Amino acid sequence: MHRRTGLNFADLARTINPIVRGWMNYYGAFYPSALSTLLARINTYLVRWVRKKYKRLRAAGKARARWEYVTTTYPRYFAHWAQVTHPLMTKTTRAV
Repeated sequence: MHRRTGLNFADLARTINPIVRGWMNYYGAFYPSALSTLLARINTYLVRWVRKKYKRLRAAGKARARWEYVTTTYPRYFAHWAQVTHPLMTKTTRAV
């Protein structure tokens, strides 16, 4: 049984943006080569969360199409989307 969260995308963005900005500032200054991988991994977790939360987006193709739409329409919604908009491993993300 899946546990449904009451969070929506805006609540999630408000929650994680300060944390991600801190990581971007730290890793950007001391370890910039690891930054893009870290940010892409965050996107992978976001895609997984979206696929679990919204039943209509459980199919990988639908989730990918919606992801492209959201990241191009709202490029500053999440702090890290200014640098990386693609998920790291969308093929291995499962909605189960």
